[in-house]
Amino acid sequence: KQWYQRRVAITAGLVKNLKQQLDRLFSQLADLEECREDLDDEEYEETKEETLAQLKEFQDSLDRATSGNITLEDELSSLKLATQAAISNAFKTPEVMRLFAKQEPAQLRTLLTQLDRDVVLGKRTAEESKQDKIEILTALKKLGQQISNDEELFLQSSVNLQTVSSGEVVGDHVLGLVQNKS
Repeated sequence: KQWYQRRVAITAGLVKNLKQQLDRLFSQLADLEECREDLDDEEYEETKEETLAQLKEFQDSLDRATSGNITLEDELSSLKLATQAAISNAFKTPEVMRLFAKQEPAQLRTLLTQLDRDVVLGKRTAEESKQDKIEILTALKKLGQQISNDEELFLQSSVNLQTVSSGEVVGDHVLGLVQNKS
């Protein structure tokens, strides 16, 4: 029994440290986006690539840590998924990545409400908030949260139409990642 309690304590400590490390990396991405105007393009891209490389290393560590340990795998599965989403650019918004990794659907709902309020108040256009709304709704679905019929229709219609300058279909990429992990 003591051995089991010790294992549980070690696992809890490891999970806590890994969550802190992932939080730090997401904060680093958020800070980078906030300071983008202050950096030249080369410095911005270099810093972003370094952070994404750290996220990739983090994911590799999670893969090694969870291989063969079902209890630990259950504890770290959301961290792995959030890390993969960040690396693959499925989520562009660091705040959405962070809340998804922490499995905080209530905060994601709050963020969605704030986004809708900003559109109503004219702080942002509906087009400006579209990608953020797609990301939030996708994260909520992946966390097993119910979304309304209107939200589902918005998500489906937006995902099928939205492309970025590279030609990659962002919504399909996000939903593909979500469906592959379901």
